[in-house]
Amino acid sequence: MPRVEEVALRPYGEGDLWLLRRVLGEPDMTRYLGGSESPAAIEARHHRYVTADPESNGLFVIVSGPEAEAVGWVGFWESEWRGELVWECGWNVVPEMQGRGVATAAAARMIAAVRDRRRHRYLHAFPNVANAASNALCRTLGFELIGAEEVEFPKGHFMRCNDWRFDLDPGL
Repeated sequence: MPRVEEVALRPYGEGDLWLLRRVLGEPDMTRYLGGSESPAAIEARHHRYVTADPESNGLFVIVSGPEAEAVGWVGFWESEWRGELVWECGWNVVPEMQGRGVATAAAARMIAAVRDRRRHRYLHAFPNVANAASNALCRTLGFELIGAEEVEFPKGHFMRCNDWRFDLDPGL
């Protein structure tokens, strides 16, 4: 498993459309997300990511190795959950880098970045109940399993997800 210091994050930028196409345009990569997105939907998502308000979002490209190669993305964004504003997070890593701890290391860095915001107490992740790797990531990083929920993603598609919650300020 790569150590956190072997994985870095850089802000998502204009030149990263290819990465979204790679991780969101392939059926195997999106089997737990309701299927691949259309090219138009991926381009619209890219535009949202590039123009996102940095106060309410933190979207990053995961880089790894001596060449600082882009191997995925991780991010957090403001979301309403059960009538409360919280941070929500997600991640995606290219197939050839999966199973190596890259997502876990990147998510640990992302947690540090969102904790520094001091805006909301909780960070939530909603992996599909069948996505063993993402659920294990949450468990490894100390998220608390709240329970399974029906979550709408993408719009018009409901799936069974686990609600994992990370307390960003457990001293409160």
